[in-house]
Amino acid sequence: MEPEARYTTIGAVLLALIVAAIAVFVWLTSSGRAADYRFYTVYFERQSLEGLQIGGDVNMRGVKVGRVEDYTIARANINRVAVKIRVARETPVSENTTAVVARNFLTGIARINLETPGTPGPELVAVATGERYPVIPEGTSNLDQIADSVSRLAVQADSALDNLNRVLGPQNQQAVAEALTAVRDLATGLSKRLDSLDDTATSIRRTADAFARSGREIAQAVDRVATTVEPVGRNAGDALREAQTTLREFTRSSQSLERELLGAVQRLERDAGGLARRTDDALDIGVHELRATSEELRSSVELITRTLDRLQDPKALLLGPSSRQMGPGEEDRR
Repeated sequence: MEPEARYTTIGAVLLALIVAAIAVFVWLTSSGRAADYRFYTVYFERQSLEGLQIGGDVNMRGVKVGRVEDYTIARANINRVAVKIRVARETPVSENTTAVVARNFLTGIARINLETPGTPGPELVAVATGERYPVIPEGTSNLDQIADSVSRLAVQADSALDNLNRVLGPQNQQAVAEALTAVRDLATGLSKRLDSLDDTATSIRRTADAFARSGREIAQAVDRVATTVEPVGRNAGDALREAQTTLREFTRSSQSLERELLGAVQRLERDAGGLARRTDDALDIGVHELRATSEELRSSVELITRTLDRLQDPKALLLGPSSRQMGPGEEDRR
């Protein structure tokens, strides 16, 4: 019985050692994984995960930094897929890092690219409430943008084709033909009008040339008139100066005669005081006649003065006296 008991004890000890070794191995393995990698969760809603497999690559800037560990489709929203990824601990995953899906066009195998636009932000370590790992937000794939652009282009092309079909319908074809005919008629009319405009431009050019010739002829005539009038002007100036001298002498003589007549009148008036009453009427008549003669002389002097002013002003001599040079009543007669 003792050997059997001994074998049982040895077997139990060996079994315990094996279990302990397995536990230690599992512990060491799990602790090593936790020390070398970090886990993140990515929720994809807008991008297709076709070709993505467990164990697929996780790249950053074209370098493999991890792998896909697991993915789960949410029961409440089947368009939302939670993908758990494992990334090397030294990978700089920041708060502004996003995850996008990329594919190999030949094999169709998908991968996840981690993109950090601009300057990297703080390291992503915070775990949201209800989450097991930090969450990397979903980015925008270039393929999705191209697909959206192609889709919009296809819609616009379809709409353009519909519009083209409506434009090229039977009714519109007739309208287009009529419009082309109208354009052709308009072009023909414009061509004729352009010919008329050319003729009009030629006539205007000829008229301008005639005006230019007339201007040159007028300028030559003015030069000839100026040449002819210049000697006449010099002669007229000499005549005016002689007339002015004569008029001044005549004015001085008239003024001297007027003074002598006034002195005679005054002397006659003084001598008339001693005469008898019978000579009063005769003296009054003589005095009145002398005064009338004096007034006529004064009028003659004024007329001569105005004539002298006219001779001094050639414009008044040729065009007539101005209102200032006219005597009383002459402006009304004019």
